[in-house]
Amino acid sequence: MNHSAAGAAPERQAPPGDGRLPDEVLDVPFDGGRSGDAPLTWGQRALWHAIGRTAPNDHYFNLGRVLPLADRGAPVDTARLRTALSALLVRHEALRTRVVTEGGEPAQRLHAEGRAELVVRDEPDPDRAGETAAALLAELSGHRFGYAEEWPVRLGAVRSGGRITHAVLALCHLAADGHAAEVLVRDLRLLVRRGAAGPVSPETPLDLARHQHGPAGRRASEAALAHWERGLAQVPPTMFAERVAEPLRPRFWTGRLVSAALPRAVDAVAVAHGVSGSTVLLTAAAALVAAGQGHRAAAVMPIAGNRAAERRRTLVSTLSQDALFVLALPDDPAGEAVFTDLLAGAWPAALAGYRAAAYDPVGWDALLERAARERGAEVHPYCCFNDMRLVDRAAATGPAPTAAELAELRRRTVLDFPATQERVACRYCLHLTGDAAALTVTLTADTAYLPPEAVHAHLRGIEEVVVASAAGSPPPLSRLAGLLAGPEARR
Repeated sequence: MNHSAAGAAPERQAPPGDGRLPDEVLDVPFDGGRSGDAPLTWGQRALWHAIGRTAPNDHYFNLGRVLPLADRGAPVDTARLRTALSALLVRHEALRTRVVTEGGEPAQRLHAEGRAELVVRDEPDPDRAGETAAALLAELSGHRFGYAEEWPVRLGAVRSGGRITHAVLALCHLAADGHAAEVLVRDLRLLVRRGAAGPVSPETPLDLARHQHGPAGRRASEAALAHWERGLAQVPPTMFAERVAEPLRPRFWTGRLVSAALPRAVDAVAVAHGVSGSTVLLTAAAALVAAGQGHRAAAVMPIAGNRAAERRRTLVSTLSQDALFVLALPDDPAGEAVFTDLLAGAWPAALAGYRAAAYDPVGWDALLERAARERGAEVHPYCCFNDMRLVDRAAATGPAPTAAELAELRRRTVLDFPATQERVACRYCLHLTGDAAALTVTLTADTAYLPPEAVHAHLRGIEEVVVASAAGSPPPLSRLAGLLAGPEARR
């Protein structure tokens, strides 16, 4: 329900629950934009399908960002932050758009005015403000959004000594993808510091939806789906067809590998073979999946940002969709082919997949249903890859690391299981985060198909394949399946 933006901000208090000072809850009014209805964009519709398969655990898709505000510039008070947040809500239509269902079909509804809530948490110890901001973000993003009743952003702030030290944004993925979240952080920083954030995006979610559902959009979707149809015909119906264990409770386990060796190793392999670092990791993951499952080809669905067009670089929306990457293993009766032999073909295959990653999910569903009827089995890779490192960092151009240097860095590798959950709409979900100092690779998997020991084996295998290749000893493809076996099988 919309309310007038006029008047002073009412102040309310939320119970602290843990002995700290009660949170202050302030209204953030917005007014001055347009309103309207439109179908969901393709990116929104794809995510809506995933939400339906994951609910009630769909908080899994929520995004969050923390913006430090005490590191530089003039002190920021609550009034200044509220003014900046109001401007942010007017500037980006996605933040005041809800998803409603009418006649059984979801649609986006843009509101011209309304009020959001800002949760302000006081932290007496300025040295703990960052920790408090992280905790507040976890609370705000840790439960599902009410898509029809709630604004798709939850606002928070940490205050210490009367000064705002951090702003917190918990985002519904229907409103923003990872790139859009970074746009919001940049714009909010500028709005707080300067009162303005430059030109607005020339495109909006409503405009994009209307284009995608028009004649030009339908033609583009058909061309992209033709790529999917050709690719899926070259691979098994699914990557993980057979259950190998009784599923655990919770069913889905997330394994995590934090490696200081991988950034340097990935750069070295990428430079040596003229590909991107992301392609190196995608190829390693796909090759291990194919080898471990006994397939001659792998189908992996990397998440594509779909932001190549200049007009979409600053658009706040969820544009990302699944691409299709098909990796065929060569016929190699002599066992002479090695991992790095795959990279020359993997690079154009990945580019082709990313170029065909914008399409109507309704048509995609129909394609998979038709393929299932023709093949007599469910057709879906259930194998995805998400490189969440948003900044394009040039690969290191210095001397390649030595085997000894990489071995020393691998001594610092950490492998654990940081999370579990009951429901995820996939069987193998690989995520990459990190920087030049360390790469974090997480694999969330269905324990009926990949038990916990297999999850860790895949993570160790990715590190081993890339590091060995960087050290000049790329593993033979015939040995990849052995990397996923137990230690006794690798001796």
